[in-house]
Amino acid sequence: MARTRDRITTVLALTLSTALTLTATGCGSENTSSSSSSGVQPAGRNEDAPVVVVATTSWEGAFAKAAGATDVKVIVPESVQHAPDYDPKPSDLAAVAGADFVLYAPFEPYAAKFKEAAGSDAKLVEVNLDNDADKVKAEVTRLGEMFGTQDAADKWIKSFDTEYAALQNDLKAAWPDGKAPTAVAQVFATWSAKMAGAELVGTYGPEAVTAKQLSDLSKAKPQLVLDNAHMTTGKVLPDSGARQVEIVNYPARDLDLLAVYKNAATQVEKVMAAS
Repeated sequence: MARTRDRITTVLALTLSTALTLTATGCGSENTSSSSSSGVQPAGRNEDAPVVVVATTSWEGAFAKAAGATDVKVIVPESVQHAPDYDPKPSDLAAVAGADFVLYAPFEPYAAKFKEAAGSDAKLVEVNLDNDADKVKAEVTRLGEMFGTQDAADKWIKSFDTEYAALQNDLKAAWPDGKAPTAVAQVFATWSAKMAGAELVGTYGPEAVTAKQLSDLSKAKPQLVLDNAHMTTGKVLPDSGARQVEIVNYPARDLDLLAVYKNAATQVEKVMAAS
């Protein structure tokens, strides 16, 4: 017990004293997977036991669930909209200590400290958080191979392909005047433009939008603005006539990644129907 208390004290001290400096703030990742994510099972793991995964947020957790993991613990509560702002609690250490894998994104600097302070043998896995359909399938495949749940991952990908194609067809049927709409998108929401079949005429973020960028985006005359709900600064092009849609990247508590696409499609379809 004394060692556990010492570890908890250590991680809290480290967390409170460390500034969470972010370069790609909490809503998407353009990085490829790190070398720490190779498909090697943690040492000493019982191959017959379910894989125990601790995910820093519901986004990583949904990737793990899609890949076939059935025992997934999410650390950052759903109520925390900006994950890197989360202050870890002692109870988080207990979850990490019993995990086989700890999934995190590069803009979440506390994951390594969790593992170190908890004395865990868990494998630390950097996840490429991007809801682009092709990237999601590649990441789910990679995690399935790592977890030893390839069959479940393949089954999920098949269902994803079917659902994604149906959403694309529905969105195409809703195009204003039967033509693909033009759109600008926050860099971590471009996947929704691709799903909608929209013509992407500009992007912005994650940094603050400059006056020149706003001018350039307005000149492109987009019909849609696909904003990132987790980093929104309000109306992006208020005087352009473009209709803005808030795109949510993080799945809900049920870790249903498909629901993210369904919800985005519903919102985009509503806006296009009103155009």
